[in-house]
Formats: sequence, structure tokens, C-alpha cells
Amino acid sequence: MASLISIGLSGLRATQTALTVTGHNITNVNTPGYTRQDLLQRTGNPLQEGTNWIGTGSQAVDVRRLASDYLTAEVRSNTMVSSDIAAYKGQIDQLDSLLSGTVTGITPSLQSFFSAMQASVESPSDVPARQLVLSEAEGLANRFNSVYDRLDDQNQFLNKQMSSIADQVNNLAVSISQYNDRITQIKPSGQSPNDLLDARDEAIRQLSELVGVQVVEQDATSLNVFIGSGQPLVVGSRANSIAVTPSPSDPMRMQVEFSSGSVTQPITSQISGGELGGLLRYRSQVLDPTFNSLGRMAMAISEQVNDQLSQGLDLKGNVGSALFKDINSADLQAQRSYPNGVNVYIDDSSKLTTSDYEVEFLSSGTNATYRIRPVGGSWVQSSPGSTTFTVGAEDVAGLGFHIPVNGTSYQAGDTYTLMPTRTGARDVGQELNQPEQLAFTAPVRSSSNLQNRGNGSIGQPDLVDGPTPINKADLESLLGSNGLTLSFSEPDQLSITGGTAQFELGTTPATYASTITVTPGQSNTLKLGNGDYSFELKFSGVPETGDTFNLSMNTNGVSDNRNGLKLVDLQSKATIGVSYDAAGQPVTNSGVSFNGGYGDLVERVGSLTSQTRVDSNSISALLKQAQDNRDSLAGVNLDEEAAKLIQFEQYYSASAQVIQVARSVFDTLYNSLR
Repeated sequence: MASLISIGLSGLRATQTALTVTGHNITNVNTPGYTRQDLLQRTGNPLQEGTNWIGTGSQAVDVRRLASDYLTAEVRSNTMVSSDIAAYKGQIDQLDSLLSGTVTGITPSLQSFFSAMQASVESPSDVPARQLVLSEAEGLANRFNSVYDRLDDQNQFLNKQMSSIADQVNNLAVSISQYNDRITQIKPSGQSPNDLLDARDEAIRQLSELVGVQVVEQDATSLNVFIGSGQPLVVGSRANSIAVTPSPSDPMRMQVEFSSGSVTQPITSQISGGELGGLLRYRSQVLDPTFNSLGRMAMAISEQVNDQLSQGLDLKGNVGSALFKDINSADLQAQRSYPNGVNVYIDDSSKLTTSDYEVEFLSSGTNATYRIRPVGGSWVQSSPGSTTFTVGAEDVAGLGFHIPVNGTSYQAGDTYTLMPTRTGARDVGQELNQPEQLAFTAPVRSSSNLQNRGNGSIGQPDLVDGPTPINKADLESLLGSNGLTLSFSEPDQLSITGGTAQFELGTTPATYASTITVTPGQSNTLKLGNGDYSFELKFSGVPETGDTFNLSMNTNGVSDNRNGLKLVDLQSKATIGVSYDAAGQPVTNSGVSFNGGYGDLVERVGSLTSQTRVDSNSISALLKQAQDNRDSLAGVNLDEEAAKLIQFEQYYSASAQVIQVARSVFDTLYNSLR
């Protein structure tokens, strides 16, 4: 009967263990990362009695984790992608609302500015209307400044968030290494540290929310964790670390460095997945291009408006003053490089791209040579087979800017990052505060001699080429003290006298002559100038011999709005991202207007936002499916555990009953022998 008691006791022990495991499952139903456990039992070693083998009860062999490495890896992989997209989406949603908002975006202010310009040009001598132009110009500049500040706030948030994530990554790396160490000590003893294994898997899952990881098993006890392109964050019981530090090439950006002992290396471009990967992807794909695109637009508006104003005369007859701050002021040139020390002069804002550039100096001195390339791109060619440029050479390879000679002695081997457009939206500002100084008047006007006998008529001259700004003294010399006289010696022979201007015949190279042949009765396009200035005007009708016309300075043209109309036309003129051919002429249909440029930016961000929302929904479904698959195996089902409690309770009672029966039989046998 001792064997029967032993059998009952083995059942009690096994049932007690099973009840303990079930209770452990129930109490950890809400524990993150917990894996359901199950008791493995086997029969006890049988004893031989005669020719028979008699069982000796049950043994609890092991407490098994119902885990699947494959399902765990699936959850981890989808978690990395989900966190990446969530971080990206959280930022781009804000940017999309900012750029497309009717209150926060640029479009309303830009429209108001040109509407005020249109109203003022329709009444060019109306000072209150001119004052409204100044007010709207200030509003437009402030709007650019405000949007830049919001972008800068977002950039600062990214920098702080990256630092916070780095701290969390390092803490989790230390935890994982400690779990590895404890598991390695326990497993050789034959025990299964289930809860430690769960805790380690959960720590790795939490780590995958922060950064993309690759997990490799080592010696069936440790899990090694790698990030980036294979940098070992955790190897066995050793944890390395990452740090977020200021980028040596851009003070506005933080970079990620991997540290192993005394060795550090930048790995920013290699990080993907997790919240950190999503933030970095957003910064490189969206935030940086938006900074540059918005800055390019602000610079284009400033330059184009200022240049056009400098082609006209104000109400006092003076050459127009700049409405916005000069984009090539000394302080702005010096802020376009990092480290500071290289000035960047904008030659033509219509040629600017949204790229930043890397510069490497090849020789030393104030007129040093250098090579240049877009960040992450190839070296720009200065000529076929050559990538060498010289300080002071204008318009580097058609990029719209150059490094001017400014007295700085450059050193061979020095490298800089050039950011021609990065702070353009921050730097734009209104400078003109006198409405009378808005130059709506064209500098030159034409008139007909009242004694002319023919019906020939001449249009108002249009300045098509000249310096920026124009020089009033040079124009007065060009036209002469009494203006230019255009006279017909024959109905088809037009001559020019007075001043220094002549007719340009439209040949290549340009040639000038004092007499030109016109076609009476048809519209003739006339060009005249002296090489520095070029005007274009129309002549039509049939003149008679001796008819004359006059071109002179527009000294009293307070009601003239021809230059103002050109300012209004800038709203729809292609002035951003214009392509140029080998001869330096703009390619037809290339480039976009101010509204078009901003519309392209809003459309791009909106398209990326829409795609991100689709991706977010997709990965959420995939992550839920992966979690459900894992939980179907490893998750705790309270109904199932409750049923097991009832089962094991009955099992326990039955085992106790076995002992009771064994005792009763033993007592009966004992009493029968007394």
C-alpha cells in the first residue's frame, strides 16, 4: 500500500504544480510580454512485480513556455515598421496642416500682397493704395517668418526626441545584456527561466519600438542585438550605446553616433525602423526639403520684386528702392555655410534648387579652387572632365550662386556645407517704409511730334535688358539731354539721333546701327540701346518723310504704371526652378510661378501625408494580425485557465482520495492481523 500512497502523493504534487502554473498564468494575464506556461508531466518509473510492471504515479517534468520564435519575430518586425510610420505620420500631419491652412499657409498672404499691388497699380499716384502694398508686404514677410519658426520648432523637437530615444535605447540595451547574463547562468543547471525569457523578449520588443533591430541567437542562451548596418548594441552580457550629438556639417541637425568602448562612429544614415528611424526619415525626406523649398520661394519673391522695382522710377523720379531685404546682404551671405567662413552669393534665384551642397577646397588662398556637389550626390562638372571651380567665379555651373572673393584665405582640404536656401524664409523682411518710393513708373517714355503728317504711331519703350538697379545718369547719357529723336528720311528708313543709343538689328553677335529699315503699314518691333541697356518698342502705321518721334526720361510719369504692371505679372511668371540651355537661355515651359512653387510644395507634402495614412492603416492591420497570431499561442485565455482550475481541483481531490483509499485499505489489513 505504500506504493499506492506514493502514487497519490505524486498526483498531489503534480496537481499542486499545475495549479501553481495556472494561477501564475491568470495573475499575469495583463503583464506585457508574458507568455502562457504549461506543465509537462510524465509517468513515474515503473516497478517490476513478477512478470508485470506496475506504475508509480506521475512526475512534473518541466514548465513549458508556449512561445514561438517565428511569431515573436513577426511581432517585433511589424512593431518596428509601425513605430517608424507612426513617428513619421505624427510629424507630417502637423506640417500638412501648417502649409495647407488658410490661416497658417503662405498662399493667402501671397494673394493679398499681389491683390494690393494690382489695386495700387491701377491708381499709381494713390498714396494710401501704395501704403496697403507695404502693409501686405510686411504681412507676407511675417508669414514666411512664422512658418519658418514652426518648422524650426519641429526641428528642435526632433533633436530633443532623438536624445530621449537614445537614452531609452541605452537603458534597454543594458537590461537586455543583464537578462542575457542571468539566463546564461541559470540554463546550464537544466532549469528554464521562463519569466526572464519573457522579460528579455519584451525588452527587445520595446527596443524595436524605438529603433530597427536585428536579433541573433548565441549559444541557445543569449540574444545578440544589432542596429543600423550591423552595429552590435548587445553582445551577450555586454551592452554598447548610442549618443545624439550636433552634426559637424549642420548646426541645426543632430546626428546619431554608435559607441563601443572608446570608438565612436556616426550611423545616422544607417538607422531605419522604430521611432528613431521614422523621425530621421521624416527629417531627410520632408522637413529639410521643406526648409529649402520655402526658403527658395522667399528668396525668389524678394529678389524678383526688388529687381523689378529697381527697373523703374518712384513718385519723385528716383530709381526704385528695394521693398524686401537684400538677399545678398553681407550678414545673409555669411550665414549660408557651416562652419561659418564661406560666403554664398545668390546670382539668380530662379536657378536655385532645394539641395544643400558639400564644398571641398583643393588649394589655399583668397582665390582658391574647390569642388562642389549636392549632399549625397556627385561632384558638379565645371567643364567636361573637370570638377574644379575658382572662388569669385559667378554662378557655379548654373546652380544660381557662387563663392565670392571676400578676403578669406581658404585652406586646401577644408570642407564646408553650403545651405543657399535653408534660412531664406527666416531672413525675408520688409525694408521699404515710404509708399512714395514704390517704383511703378517705367524709366523711359515715347511721344509723337504733333506736326507729323503720316499715321505712324510708336508704342511705349519696354526695358528688356539692363543692370540691376538701373543708373539714372547712364540712362540720361543714353538718351541725351533732349532725348532721342527717331526720324523718317523715307517712309521705310528710320534714323536715330541724340544720345548714344542705336538700333539693334537682332543679329548674333548683336550689332547696332543708327538707321533701320521698317515695313510701313505693318507692326514693327524695334530694339534700341547701347549694349548696357536694351529697349523694345512697337512701331505701326505709315509715316511720311520728315515725321519724328521722341524718347526721353519719364521725369513726370506719376500716372505711369508700366513697371507696376510688370510687378503684378511676377505672380504668374515662371521664376522658380527655371532650367537654362547651354546658351544661358531659359528653357521653354520650365520653372513655376510663386503660387505654383508653393502649390508644388503643398501637393508634395499632402501626397506624402496621404500615402503615410494608407501605410499606417495597413501596418496597423498587419501588426494586429501578428499580435493575434502570437496571442493565440502564447496569450493567456482566462476561460481556458478557469476550466483548468476546475480540472486540476478535481485532479487534486481524486489524488487525495487515492491516498484516503490506500490508508483505509492499510487500516483494514492492519486490523485483520491483530
